[in-house]
Amino acid sequence: MSNITEKLHAEYQKLYNKPAENAFFSPGRVNLIGEHIDYNGGLVMPCAITFGTYLLVSPNNEGVFRFKSLNFDDHYTIPVNESYQKEDTIWINYPKGVIQHFKNDGHEVSGLDMLYFGNIPIGSGLSSSASIEVVTAFALNYLFNAGYTKLQLVLLSKWVENVFIGLASGIMDQFAVAFGEENKALMLNCETLDYKAVDSNLGEYVLAIINTNKLRKLAESKYNERVQECQAALKELQQELDIKNLCDIDTATFNQHKHLITDATVLKRAQHVVEENDRVKLAADALSKNNLAEFGRLMYASHNSLRELYEVSGKELDAVVEYSKTNPNVAGARMTGAGFGGCAIALVKGSAFDTFAKELNEYYTAKVGYAPDVYSSLIGDGVGLLKAVAEHA
Repeated sequence: MSNITEKLHAEYQKLYNKPAENAFFSPGRVNLIGEHIDYNGGLVMPCAITFGTYLLVSPNNEGVFRFKSLNFDDHYTIPVNESYQKEDTIWINYPKGVIQHFKNDGHEVSGLDMLYFGNIPIGSGLSSSASIEVVTAFALNYLFNAGYTKLQLVLLSKWVENVFIGLASGIMDQFAVAFGEENKALMLNCETLDYKAVDSNLGEYVLAIINTNKLRKLAESKYNERVQECQAALKELQQELDIKNLCDIDTATFNQHKHLITDATVLKRAQHVVEENDRVKLAADALSKNNLAEFGRLMYASHNSLRELYEVSGKELDAVVEYSKTNPNVAGARMTGAGFGGCAIALVKGSAFDTFAKELNEYYTAKVGYAPDVYSSLIGDGVGLLKAVAEHA
């Protein structure tokens, strides 16, 4: 067992006065490239990261679910034989939603004592909510022999996010944390759910994840605005092209028909979408050939497009990329996620990571006025069962 798992088993014993019978882990995720194209029928390329959510579980005979997280002070106990509703801003809404879905599908569930611990920075855009949903769904599927496939667990978790919690998000997050593979990126079509695992051996590099620590106040309203602008571009292109989504065409076809788009801003949005979708294909090719220099160039090109054409960056994300370009140990960097704050990623030589983090911190703080958080990750596995404590007793 890793140090972290050993500590969690000790905490579980202390809390519940018995050992945990099973332990599970579900990662967070980052999107390596392919931003703001999922709602345009495009390709995204997320990967699982090496930190996430741990869940330790043992059954009880008291007809209740007990929830405790080491990230929060509160404990919750709820009866098994109840119908659950979302409550205000409580983290157990995510596991409650999962249990409710199991019940809706007619599965018998019984009492569990559950301990969660997450080392994903909450609110950073690294999918802590999807990680909680998927680890809970995977654990219940395992413990109650419910027979769901991994894809069904993904769709179940998306239902929790969209219906039980009420957030209109896509499927990429749950898919990446469930299907992630070590040293593989997932090139995923969010519409068809077809995907390809792309060899992504980072070699001497690590993935630096930089949380700007900026609150993303604009993200939701601007997100909806961008969706509408893309729909406007699609409608105009459909005058001559038989397409369902902007990403049904490549850059060459777009350039032949872009005169149909009459609004300059809408034209910029569509240009980003089509070119970014092409970049994902080029990035998959570069990674599979272990050409990290080309992949890094595509990361910078993606960020530039998101800043200039899609206008979803900001001084915080730009500061990370500006600094990265000055550091010879960085192959590439870009914002990741919806933008207006959240996270950036950079491909950094592992031997130079500590210096990168220190110098970036100084550069960013001087520019922005407060410090970022910088984490090092590899490309990790998706959700799974950790070894039971009994094997280590």
